[in-house]
Amino acid sequence: MKTITQHYTDVLIIGSGVAGLSTALRLAPFHRVTLLSKSHLSEGASYYAQGGIAAVFDDTDSIESHVEDTLIAGGGICDKETVEFIASNAHNCVQWLIEKGVLFDTEITDSGATQYHLTQEGGHSHRRILHHADATGKEVETTLVAQAMAHPNITVKERYNAVDLIRSDKVGLPGTARVVGAYVWDRQQEQVATIRAKTVVLATGGAAKVYQYTTNPDISSGDGIAMAWRLGCRVANLEFNQFHPTCLFHPQARNFLLTEALRGEGAYLRRPDGSRFMTEIDKRAELAPRDIVARAIDHEMKRLGADCMYLDISHKPAEFITSHFPTIYEKLLTLGLDLTHDHIPIVPAAHYTCGGVMVNHSGQTDVTHLYAIGETSYTGLHGANRMASNSLLECLVYGWSAAEDIHQQIADIAEIPLLPEWDESRVHNSDEQVIIQHNWHELRLFMWDYMGIVRTTKRLERALRRIHLLQQEIHDYYANFRISNNLLELRNLVLVAELMIRCALKRHESRGLHYNLDFPHQQPNSGPTILKP
Repeated sequence: MKTITQHYTDVLIIGSGVAGLSTALRLAPFHRVTLLSKSHLSEGASYYAQGGIAAVFDDTDSIESHVEDTLIAGGGICDKETVEFIASNAHNCVQWLIEKGVLFDTEITDSGATQYHLTQEGGHSHRRILHHADATGKEVETTLVAQAMAHPNITVKERYNAVDLIRSDKVGLPGTARVVGAYVWDRQQEQVATIRAKTVVLATGGAAKVYQYTTNPDISSGDGIAMAWRLGCRVANLEFNQFHPTCLFHPQARNFLLTEALRGEGAYLRRPDGSRFMTEIDKRAELAPRDIVARAIDHEMKRLGADCMYLDISHKPAEFITSHFPTIYEKLLTLGLDLTHDHIPIVPAAHYTCGGVMVNHSGQTDVTHLYAIGETSYTGLHGANRMASNSLLECLVYGWSAAEDIHQQIADIAEIPLLPEWDESRVHNSDEQVIIQHNWHELRLFMWDYMGIVRTTKRLERALRRIHLLQQEIHDYYANFRISNNLLELRNLVLVAELMIRCALKRHESRGLHYNLDFPHQQPNSGPTILKP
């Protein structure tokens, strides 16, 4: 099948969440931007983010306090300079969102003034979460999508999968090895196109789809991490996979998240008999960081042989619940559950990839002209555990810093010449799609069992052996058959799964989101786990 005409752009942004959109909108006044979305433009983890964005907007709060809370939640291995960089730029980047038209909830003070309603979540010592009811991500994403669609300098390509990045030395171009574009698969035309670009930004999100149970949308398959690794970038801290403590346990809504803001506003975690248990585990009780709460729920479920634990906010006034959490309230009603009266069944589920592609404060990776921002990247902000509502903040701050760096450098980058086209002359259509489905199921199941909330070295080694067998099958399949969405995602995710396990095997301690029964204590001089291609 013939490759369609090569497309040229100044900046290719792969991913259409808050990280990708904010970068695109900051660059579009000056440069041609092409924005790739694997599904519909607003589909992604950003859209489903319920809680909010952490930033200091209260006079009783401080940047120093935000930094300290983040360092504590991160288990002692956050990069302090990065934490300070993000916290100190938080207010300005959130203010940019407000100027773009994002509506955060407000309240009237006793003196009659209007101020932003700030909520509190696990790990935070102050109320500093700006939010739009319980659908902050939707408000931010839809606002930015509308502006991106209307901008004359932004070309949006929906339902396009990035297949692989193109490095100059691999296609015979002289000079420093650098990224010069990407091969992308048009899912509607079922054709591979070549996009040439002076700069490429990876904003593809995380890899939580590697687990059997996840709060993430189906597209979270680690594509950017895998492509960057294949291009020669280092990755770090992929052993730290955050499990959100409170995912709804219901057969008709397997990945519906119950925001941490519920606990921030006073919800309790209860056993099936109605008794609380977080008060017995941590002095912060339900407001302990996510790694502690998720492990506590997992422990109680295993100890009692229970299918789930329960979240209860019914002791709060009904009007308070329905006004603060309207989306969750309405969704639960459709499932026969009433948030104002019932104990809601919950289980932990894979939620956030704390590690990723290593970058500097401008989002630059190890490969020249390649940037990674948002959940795809490792900045050092999250350390061993991400504090609630720091993720959208990281997207915004690095969207700004990457755009600034690209704008300063792009004029000195020569136009990219024509690149070799994608060759699929030696492949054919597959009549064995069932193999991909079987491999998907096997990967997600053993990652949940062997690389889950609690691990052992033996389980990790067993998982790595299974990974290597899968990789060989997938490599053979990829070499012989035409690509598909499922094949591309599986190829990427099995690679990221290997990197996760290798990181976990290198960490001989338990810290934050990585809990290994063979190494239950922390090492005194720990740091990030770094892998080099």
